[in-house]
Amino acid sequence: MAATSTAPEIEDVVRGWIDDNWDPDMRLGDWWQRLADSGYAHPMLPEHAGGKGWSQSQAMRVMRAIAAADVVGPPPGLGYMLAAPTIAEHGTAEQIERYIPPILNGREAWCQLFSEPVAGSDLAGLQTKASADGDEWRVTGQKVWTSQGNIADLGMLVARTDPDLPKHRGMSYFVMEMDQEGVEVRPLKEMTGRTFFSEVFMDDAIVTNDSMIGGQGEGWRVANTTLAVERASIGAGFAGYAMAQPGSKINAFDRRVGEVVERSKRPKAGGHAPNVGMKLFNRYRQLAETLGQTSDPVLRQELLELYSILQVNRLNLQRARNKSQRTGGEGNIAKLIDGELHRRFRDVSLRIIQADGMLAGSSSATDPSIAELVLHAQAPPIYGGTDQIQRNIIGERVLGLPKEPGYDKDTPFSELPRNA
Repeated sequence: MAATSTAPEIEDVVRGWIDDNWDPDMRLGDWWQRLADSGYAHPMLPEHAGGKGWSQSQAMRVMRAIAAADVVGPPPGLGYMLAAPTIAEHGTAEQIERYIPPILNGREAWCQLFSEPVAGSDLAGLQTKASADGDEWRVTGQKVWTSQGNIADLGMLVARTDPDLPKHRGMSYFVMEMDQEGVEVRPLKEMTGRTFFSEVFMDDAIVTNDSMIGGQGEGWRVANTTLAVERASIGAGFAGYAMAQPGSKINAFDRRVGEVVERSKRPKAGGHAPNVGMKLFNRYRQLAETLGQTSDPVLRQELLELYSILQVNRLNLQRARNKSQRTGGEGNIAKLIDGELHRRFRDVSLRIIQADGMLAGSSSATDPSIAELVLHAQAPPIYGGTDQIQRNIIGERVLGLPKEPGYDKDTPFSELPRNA
């Protein structure tokens, strides 16, 4: 199908393809492989990287068609969201062939090895070092807030390969095998009860020359592609199809896809926080009506403000799809709005259920998703780049405001003071 196909044509063709290929008794691994082979798993990737080279709006039509058909979507996770687009843009033909197909068919799961205890908001201040050793590099350092590090097969690693260069120019971007001597993953238990994040310690871990993405010293440039995709993806929402976790450690490939769809519809105790979109707004509005709370003028005002922010986010995403209207800050704005939406949904839900908000679980009068949302709402304004960082980027790169004072950008990293 041509890249200029209209939305109805895309959805009709995808639904026809699903009708021809979906079988609820099929193995998950076989279904994911069919999706990957069709190009529908990740339509925004270029054709040589397993996609169709389509726009974000066209790709969303594909995902909506998958959701409407009530079938399993492509393998989720950081490989799909971050690694595949980054490697498609900066990788060699050999790297694209090696790394992207196992992302699209779910065979390998990924994590992001960026943040460090003293290099979170200032990622360019990272201290994990990679020392050349023939055709290999020896990596030593610590990463933290590593999403799904405990189930990852591979990691997107940014390490310092030349401390005598300025901090933004002395880094390189590698693909690192997570299952090797010298790599220790320690899951971090959150107040939600989950272990989504981990610490990762590297002591003489090995990465190879042919796993370096973008060339030596190009780590900051490549990492910025990953970060831009991450921020845009966080704010873009979720199409609502059934999912299963990818990777060899989960090893869900023999599950029946029909079972995956059915399990996705069951209420989950201690599951993930719900997606903050119009479906959740309507759900909470109906809950307020059921509990007789809609006469509260404060709640009515908060619901109206929340609705307005949802519409602003929708319009911002529409602008991002139009090249002539982009400012360059749409991804950062979407990330900021996502954090604000989580806070607003948290506050509105607690006002609706009132004292029941003190319960860790659910009662017959409340929605069990609220406890998950309330505990989770503190995270989105932090992960993927804090709200403060997003505002700095918009101010400096979009509005042209002066940069914050600091050391000259050409100062070698080895001469900069270290955080305690």
